[in-house]
Amino acid sequence: MTPLFRKTPPPPRELWLIVGLGNPGSRYARSRHNAGYMCLERWAARHHLTEERRKEYAIIVEGAVRLGGRDVRVLLAKARSFMNESGGPVAELVRRYHVPPARLIVAYDDLDLPLGKVRLRERGSAGGHNGMKSIIERLGTQGFPRLRIGIGRPNEPRAGAIGHVLGNFNLEEQPAIDAALDAACDALDCTLGEGLAAAMNRFNG
Repeated sequence: MTPLFRKTPPPPRELWLIVGLGNPGSRYARSRHNAGYMCLERWAARHHLTEERRKEYAIIVEGAVRLGGRDVRVLLAKARSFMNESGGPVAELVRRYHVPPARLIVAYDDLDLPLGKVRLRERGSAGGHNGMKSIIERLGTQGFPRLRIGIGRPNEPRAGAIGHVLGNFNLEEQPAIDAALDAACDALDCTLGEGLAAAMNRFNG
């Protein structure tokens, strides 16, 4: 006997926008400042999200991932502007896709975290990061989650911060940054599957 009402799967959760910060172009592809891009690429590969679309303002991937027992809708984006102008593309994505700040996650490099460490925050200032400063200015709020990936400060006191962030990870640093990127991807999984508070408890210790 055919049932009157069929069970239908629950609809996917509301859209999450996950932005990785960096500078476009092959010159910067492996630089420390592109840790946000690297995180996004690794997380997309983990979840087999490969259908990239190139917009004027960003490279985006849309899809759904299975986390926490449900399908979660995601939009991944890498701004096509340079780091200091990240706010324009992010504001455009937020406007076009109607994403509230609480469902925007920005992944980026952080000089003030030791190499290989990751930290999640619910909100906060730019902390001297020009990409984050641009986003906060364009959105008009600091109230969005962020995922900080530690790149550490230069070992040589005379070495400038700009040269450090635009330089590539060296062979000695590669194992630490690989581990950090894996941890960052785990943190994204936990955030989307279990919630930001659970992820902060697990990954900020």
